[in-house]
Amino acid sequence: MPEVAVTRTDVAEARRRLATDRFVLVDVVLPGEAREGRPGEPVRARESEPAVAQPDVPSVADQLGLDTEGLDWFGRPDEPPRAEFLGDRAGLVVPVVHEERIVHVHVVVTERFVTSVHRGQPEFVRSFSERLSHEQPSDPVAVLFLLLGQALSSFRRAAVQALLEAEELEDDMFAARRPEQVFRLSNLRRRAALLHHFLRPFLEVTDDVLTRRMLSPAFPQERRRLAREFQTSGRLVLADIESLQEATRRAFASYSSLIAGEQNGVINRLAIVSVIFLPLSFLTGFFGMNFAFLTDELETRDEFWLLAVGLQVLAVLVSLYLLHRTRIWRRLRDDD
Repeated sequence: MPEVAVTRTDVAEARRRLATDRFVLVDVVLPGEAREGRPGEPVRARESEPAVAQPDVPSVADQLGLDTEGLDWFGRPDEPPRAEFLGDRAGLVVPVVHEERIVHVHVVVTERFVTSVHRGQPEFVRSFSERLSHEQPSDPVAVLFLLLGQALSSFRRAAVQALLEAEELEDDMFAARRPEQVFRLSNLRRRAALLHHFLRPFLEVTDDVLTRRMLSPAFPQERRRLAREFQTSGRLVLADIESLQEATRRAFASYSSLIAGEQNGVINRLAIVSVIFLPLSFLTGFFGMNFAFLTDELETRDEFWLLAVGLQVLAVLVSLYLLHRTRIWRRLRDDD
């Protein structure tokens, strides 16, 4: 690969170089910011900025002088992840994690050039340019696999960071449970679903295309190696995301267990109070009855207080003794 040189230019110069240069990488930045994708629904235009069809404006492929057959999606917003082999070229819509959002980079690669289109300027493009100058891939296909590896790395970093945060949050819950921890757990669970929602469909379509290409005897061995490495890395990153999903589910289960434990403690305390005061309530009702023994035999105030207070103290002592014996029995049973 020749020495990498990064140059900002206009569309006309990019079109000329795509037609003449033997090896060129063209990155097109479209106006507007990349919008966040949400689990279960495609990325849509904001209500304040509705997507309006403009048939008179040429597409990105037309402006760059590319063969537009099969490239109607190239540069179009709200495109889902895709991977297609179009004869002498391949087209992809690659999801990339940028801060708290999922952005999409559209890529067309041939034997002579790699063209990418995205909205806004994610950090991913700058880091990819730096890596490109260090790695110096031998051809545009190697550049494509380098870009795909960089996209997987963005998903891996996001998944590992969220996984560590979920584990730390679970440890904090056991130290001191706070209401805001539920909100943080919900955000982590949503982030895991977002990562899985966008990465898994992309890996499925790329695996299908790469598997069919590797079945061809004309597919070079070096590209087979790059394809296998990408498939292996994709499965590992997907496993990291699934680990994040499992960690968030486990953290929610731990939080629910802590709440259930606290509720059980409250119920146990109420049960103890009920056991103590239930005999007292019975005695109160008993002495509130108007029958002959109470009116004829208990003639003095001292006899009344001795019988009433003595029975209540006896009931409390018996209740406490039974509770103590019950706890000892449970502790011995648990030890066994």
